[in-house]
Amino acid sequence: MGDTKNIIFAGVGGQGVLLIAELLALAAAAAGHDVKQTEVHGVSQRGGMVESHVRYGPKVWSPLIMPGQAHAIVGMEKLEALRFAHYIRPNGVIIVNDHEILPASVGAAAEKYPHGAIEFLRGKGLNVLALPATRIAAELGDIRAANMVLLGALSAHLDIAPTLWEQTLQTRMPARHLALNREAFARGVSTIERERRLA
Repeated sequence: MGDTKNIIFAGVGGQGVLLIAELLALAAAAAGHDVKQTEVHGVSQRGGMVESHVRYGPKVWSPLIMPGQAHAIVGMEKLEALRFAHYIRPNGVIIVNDHEILPASVGAAAEKYPHGAIEFLRGKGLNVLALPATRIAAELGDIRAANMVLLGALSAHLDIAPTLWEQTLQTRMPARHLALNREAFARGVSTIERERRLA
């Protein structure tokens, strides 16, 4: 278990959760790791919850991550980060898009949305890194690239070489989307590097 990295991606349909999980799996495989990936998506096309587990290491037997085992959780918005927080292990990191999407189940009762989720999780002593990923993506011209901002931030916490991430992006992304996604990824990395310099 000690050599296996466990990452959970969580969001709602249309946010590109499965894409960035696939990119991690491909980059980890390119680094020579055994990789297992699984996904759960309900009515994702209608904005339903989507999650993907990625595990990589010398030998991985199961794709499923148990509560308390995740090295990192990537939440595409606040509610999903809160929903999966119990999966994080001690010293793990929760990387969350500081963004809110009201689920259909909330409806008119918007006051029930956990607006203070990030503060709540930090109050529990968890290591929470909040990024304005949607705003950064909008600055780049397409809010759909928020997932790549978060993936870049995650990459700064993993043991996969930058050259392998670049190789994976070039191989997997369509040419017409490569420049945007490469820049979004780089912005995620630079955000982490800036945080570290200020720490």
